[in-house]
Amino acid sequence: MVGGWVLGREAVRGVDRLAVERYGMPSVVLMENAALGLAARAGAMLDELGTGRAVILAGPGNNGGDGFALARHLVNAGREVLVFASGDLGRYTGDAATNLGIIRKMGLAIERLDRSSGAEALEHAGGAPVLIVDALLGTGLREAARGVIGDVILQVNRLRQPGVSVLAVDVPSGLDCDTGAPAGGGPAVEADATVTFVALKPGFLTLRSQRWTGEVTVAGIGVPRELVEELGEFVADTRPGAQGPDGPAGPPTLPPSSHGRVDARPGGRVG
Repeated sequence: MVGGWVLGREAVRGVDRLAVERYGMPSVVLMENAALGLAARAGAMLDELGTGRAVILAGPGNNGGDGFALARHLVNAGREVLVFASGDLGRYTGDAATNLGIIRKMGLAIERLDRSSGAEALEHAGGAPVLIVDALLGTGLREAARGVIGDVILQVNRLRQPGVSVLAVDVPSGLDCDTGAPAGGGPAVEADATVTFVALKPGFLTLRSQRWTGEVTVAGIGVPRELVEELGEFVADTRPGAQGPDGPAGPPTLPPSSHGRVDARPGGRVG
């Protein structure tokens, strides 16, 4: 296991809240920083696929807002982006609504996901080669994903094939970030890669979570390091040879806002 900072569900909430309340960081800045980390990973995956096509699945909360902000960055980079929103566009609030408003004014194509046509529309849009970005549900999930989002999760998993890659935003939708198993025994997205924010999540340290997370990248969102040290836990690198003569290596000297990668395959913020 590769070491790093770990934040559980409640600690993530605390980091977000204190970044705003204690340090005066606008929450929309945190979302923008998250989108920049996503854009770097998404761009690399698109290049690996040899395509500029990305389909972004946006849920009703901050996770969806991350997807809207990512869409803007990908379009600015010359990519072809189609956005599917799981909720009524008029019901988005806060930072998610801000980013939705921006991409609507940019003229991006935004489709609604609903029970009658959502899975079918996604199937038509998901032809290879394409990158599917899962921005449906975040770390706040405790119960099984149901309704249209549950249907879409199953459809995403059916669409995975050579030429179709899936990138999860913060946590694969449907996965309990604290346990590393699908919440409530429901469906969870099986991603090729996950960009998680600020720190690893406890569930990502379990072997079983690898089925859903794929390769995990930790992306900073600019929160002060002391918040992560106050609310998080550092897990040392336990790979052979990772321990020095004085015991396990201590916490990294680089701030949590730096980007790191964890190979979670075999061999911030609450959405």
